[in-house]
Amino acid sequence: MPKMVTGKKTQRYSVEFKVKAVEWSYQAHRSVKGVAEALDIHPFMLSRWRKEYREGKFAMKRVKKAPTEAKQKIQEQDEINRLKRQIAELQEENEILKKFQRFQALC
Repeated sequence: MPKMVTGKKTQRYSVEFKVKAVEWSYQAHRSVKGVAEALDIHPFMLSRWRKEYREGKFAMKRVKKAPTEAKQKIQEQDEINRLKRQIAELQEENEILKKFQRFQALC
């Protein structure tokens, strides 16, 4: 069956471009959406490239170990968020106990 010809042209990106885009997106202060907009590509495409990079499908040498650094940064952020929630909960409990103590003093 012959290939259907459409008016769309498919953009081909080099492996070097993909690897640089992925490494740029793994930097802590950058988001996938922001990098994709800067490179004028769809965020889903960059996400797919990131997955392929993690799976080792790019036959390039990895210069940085950004994914492990990014993973560690995410874990730290999760821990900070967990501790902030715990602090808020403890402050709320403290306020409740103060109110209860005032109520007991009135009775």
